[in-house]
Amino acid sequence: MAVMVTGGAGYIGSHAVLALLDAGHEVVVVDNLVTGFDWAVDPRATLVECDISDDGRVRAAIRGHRVDAIMHFAGSVVVPESVSDPLKYYRNNTAASRALIESAVVEGVKHFIFSSTAATYGNPQKVPIAEGDPTAPINPYGMSKLMTEAMLRDVAAAHPINYACLRYFNVAGADPQGRSGQSTAGATHLIKVAVEAATGKRSHVSVFGTDFPTRDGTGVRDYIHVSDLAAAHVAALDLLRAEPTRSHTLNAGYGRGFSVSEVLDAVDRVTNMTIERRMEGRRPGDPAELVADNSAILAALPWRPQRDDLELIVRDALAWERALAERRAED
Repeated sequence: MAVMVTGGAGYIGSHAVLALLDAGHEVVVVDNLVTGFDWAVDPRATLVECDISDDGRVRAAIRGHRVDAIMHFAGSVVVPESVSDPLKYYRNNTAASRALIESAVVEGVKHFIFSSTAATYGNPQKVPIAEGDPTAPINPYGMSKLMTEAMLRDVAAAHPINYACLRYFNVAGADPQGRSGQSTAGATHLIKVAVEAATGKRSHVSVFGTDFPTRDGTGVRDYIHVSDLAAAHVAALDLLRAEPTRSHTLNAGYGRGFSVSEVLDAVDRVTNMTIERRMEGRRPGDPAELVADNSAILAALPWRPQRDDLELIVRDALAWERALAERRAED
């Protein structure tokens, strides 16, 4: 049996592909390559270039590879863009996910793992945030993901399929072996932006909001290494297969937060540079603080973080950024 990874040519998806392959799974990647890269797909996997809403090709791939599980990463992920172009997010994240879930049901896929987000919580009433806390997204990105969670819950009640929704906090870093990393042009993730500035790709880093009710006025986030996150997906798949009648919604984070200023201080230490910071106003849709209560995922899975160190995350991201610059220079 094979695992289908949608968005497997993208940042988090490509790391999940590596983790699955390293664990001995057969993997088929479905990606339209709009933001992903074919070279990011490990050659041990099979790449099907199509959109997840292409029912015919997706279902043929499920049948042809005897797929029994789907890991769904495909979608749009930029919060401010979701505010300015909400319909794009409801199309790419919600409508397309509905088509994929229907294909899974029609073809008898038994297990579904969904890349959800801490943005489903909106402005949390307390920090750290637990899975049972209210979900009240303050941007279309978070709402589009929450709607997909609701679809999975309803579908699992009606059909023989179980699911795990992993609500990511801020994903950063790169594969420690240098096999993949964040490569999308115009990325907005803080650590990615900062290492681009450190390698000369950007002139500065914008700090969006200095008046949040946090310890230094800048936004606080829980940063999780992408390889740890990928390992959590493999562990979640094992759990779904072992307990086919149970589904799970789990926070994926480390349980501690760093402010924007603290992250940039870490980048300065790792690079032995002082990156220019430009203070700007808050972006629409940005909450002040998002930190996971990760006790549920630690209880449900045998997963334990291996790279829970901010400077280590920065070093891995920096190494990938330098390798990416070399790749582009050769091209």
